[in-house]
Amino acid sequence: MTALLNVSFALLAGLMMTRLFNKGHLPDVTAFLVAGVLIGPFVLGRAGIPGLGFATYDEVASLGVISNVAMGFIAFSIGSEFRLEQIRHTGRQALIVGVVQALSATAMVDIALLGFHWLRPDILSAPAAITLGAIATATAPAATLMVVRQYKAKGELTSLLLPIVALDDAVGLIVFAVSFGIAKALISGTISFISILVNPILEIILSLLLGALGGYVLTQIERLFHSNTNRNSLVIGFVFLNVALSALHFSIGELEIGFSPLLVCMMLGTVFCNICPLSEDLMGRSDRWSQALLAVFFVISGAELQLEVFAQPVLVLIGALYILFRSLGKYFGARVSAKATGCSEKVVKHLGITLLPQAGVALGMCVTARQLTGDGDLIRNIVLLSVLVYELVGPLMTKKALQAAGEISERPQEVQERRQKKLDEIIDRRIAQHGNARWESKHDKNKDNGSR
Repeated sequence: MTALLNVSFALLAGLMMTRLFNKGHLPDVTAFLVAGVLIGPFVLGRAGIPGLGFATYDEVASLGVISNVAMGFIAFSIGSEFRLEQIRHTGRQALIVGVVQALSATAMVDIALLGFHWLRPDILSAPAAITLGAIATATAPAATLMVVRQYKAKGELTSLLLPIVALDDAVGLIVFAVSFGIAKALISGTISFISILVNPILEIILSLLLGALGGYVLTQIERLFHSNTNRNSLVIGFVFLNVALSALHFSIGELEIGFSPLLVCMMLGTVFCNICPLSEDLMGRSDRWSQALLAVFFVISGAELQLEVFAQPVLVLIGALYILFRSLGKYFGARVSAKATGCSEKVVKHLGITLLPQAGVALGMCVTARQLTGDGDLIRNIVLLSVLVYELVGPLMTKKALQAAGEISERPQEVQERRQKKLDEIIDRRIAQHGNARWESKHDKNKDNGSR
């Protein structure tokens, strides 16, 4: 009961916050995140009123299934950006830029934090610095996709941005596994090549295979239905199924058999959009269905942010270094690689700014990073601090970058005019209908009088 009240209250709070933020022309995703902070354990949740805010972080964590499903739909939607005709135009650029910007972020953060470790080894260890450098690769696909959807962004920059964000997951998995393996080796003195290289590559391959199989099966079953409503229900069911299958995990000796939910659902969408003739319409319908789910997801994400991290000055200092050098790595890595691959000037100039948001994937890496005895909590708090900043500022910067590139525009006056025109058409139609009804009534009355 309390969980259901929390979900409904989260959705309503997020929607009402968008009305306030729209006056300042801020993205809806930022409004959802701020609403989450306000109804979270740090603010309204302190009142302890059941159903009106999250009293504890455990209550927020209990709704984790919503976040998992929402990320599945986000990845499924991003998969549609890998249509073969688009890959022929932007595939090479997306691959090169995706890899270079991720590695640049890692390199910049490693240099900065290892330098801090050299100055103050008592505060930040080398394994923690290397692990944070690996986490810097991750970009939040959810925030980026929400901004693109809200403002209906379209153009060269948008077409390149979404595949790069999707590729970040694969690149991030490998970089994190290698860096984390090195970090553990520094502590234990032994190196495991299976955990550093074999496990992450195996996870990527298995995730892509599972997603591809799901996309093929979905297309075959879809042909059995003739109603768009049933087809849409089938697509939604398959996204749920693939999210559930992605949670499977087991070990064979040193081999870790697991899946990345983002990669699985992304591949599901990629295969489906390339082999199903009706995929564009069906994926559009599933996007509309999932809008409320994504709103709840972002409000929950806001409620998870822990403001108490600002109470530790040293933590804020390390967090500031992480944010600054990750941002520089993302921006200049994207700028240099975009220019080298022949992208247009507007892409070269603005692409790096759109890659700054960071959230779910980075926090997932923190769960693994807690294996570093003594450093796990430090790493998590620094990443939480950066997520708080990136998630609140990143969507706005993404919007500004897309706006500067000419791929979105805010025309509230045109929207009002379009609404007024629609209203006028409805009024005219009703007047015509009522007028015809009165004329027919009068005509029938005259006929009756004439017959008498």
